[in-house]
Amino acid sequence: MEGQISLVLVTFLLINVAFTTYAQTLVPQIAAEINTWFQTAVKPVSQQTTLEPNVIEAENGEVETIEVKQDGTGKFKTISDAVKHVKVGNLKRVIIKIGPGEYREKVKVERYQSYITFLGDPKNMPTITFAGTALEYGTVDSATLIVEADYFVAANIIISNSAPRPDGKAKGAQAVAMRISGDKAAFYNCKFIGFQDTLCDDKGNHLFKDCYIEGTVDFIFGGATSLYLNSEIKVLPGDDMAVITAHARKNEQEAGGYSFVHCKVTGTGGNTHLGRAWFEAARVIFAYCDISDVIKPEGWSDNNKPEVQKTVYFGEFSNTGPGGAVDKRVPYTKKLTESEAKTFMSLEYIDAAKWLLPAPQL
Repeated sequence: MEGQISLVLVTFLLINVAFTTYAQTLVPQIAAEINTWFQTAVKPVSQQTTLEPNVIEAENGEVETIEVKQDGTGKFKTISDAVKHVKVGNLKRVIIKIGPGEYREKVKVERYQSYITFLGDPKNMPTITFAGTALEYGTVDSATLIVEADYFVAANIIISNSAPRPDGKAKGAQAVAMRISGDKAAFYNCKFIGFQDTLCDDKGNHLFKDCYIEGTVDFIFGGATSLYLNSEIKVLPGDDMAVITAHARKNEQEAGGYSFVHCKVTGTGGNTHLGRAWFEAARVIFAYCDISDVIKPEGWSDNNKPEVQKTVYFGEFSNTGPGGAVDKRVPYTKKLTESEAKTFMSLEYIDAAKWLLPAPQL
């Protein structure tokens, strides 16, 4: 009997701990509470107990800081040279402080250059820009910034592709600003500037907090598992058939999905879909978002493949604004209950307890 009581007590304690942890990682309903909640939920490395050992090792001890300045007063004048300085197989955090200005270069962080941070000044954000197109490089490799390494962080950086806007006629005119293919990456107060295919959110677990992303067609695309928090998603005017997301989940057993929570969808014209079924099991959720009339009443597109209506997961919960009304949505829209939506509104969605740390500070 005593053993049974002990087992019940242990089970109760485990459930209570799990419930408390879940409650702490759940995004609050009120947008004004986000920053206070985030500071409580995502603590410095010294105050966390669930981080992966390699993350603790990478963040502890002396952190190397490399300054990049165009005027020559830093260690390097270009971001590419600073990245090349980080050895392959790196296991310690390296902060690349980027001075103000426009850096016209195509930058790649290789697969085994982990734990790199790009850090700009929030009052004078640097811009990385290049004019690569799909015709010249292929779509995903046209990106101005390509990150294939894990544990990448960027804060206060503008990433742009300056290629001309596609006119719908020229072949290969799409141009990516950023491709993130590494796992466990965080972006704080970053801007992604482009037209078609602006952000290739390719694979891995990612956080985008306080960011700005603009574009026209499929301007957030890929197969990653990402939480977009308190960010602005701007649809640029001028396209008759604009689309925000094109997610690449291939089947219902795969991980992956974009979750937009407390984001603002801006623009005008009523010409835009929240997402299209690029792949058969595309998964995209909008919750607590303020959505302008840029969005078509039907909301989503099956990409002219009616058979995928049974496999896509296009969900909405408690959105506001003229584009947030769900009464005229396509019938395969999932009008989520609060319980269903919580799965996508928690830091647990991106497995954050193992790797996520607060935004770096200058």
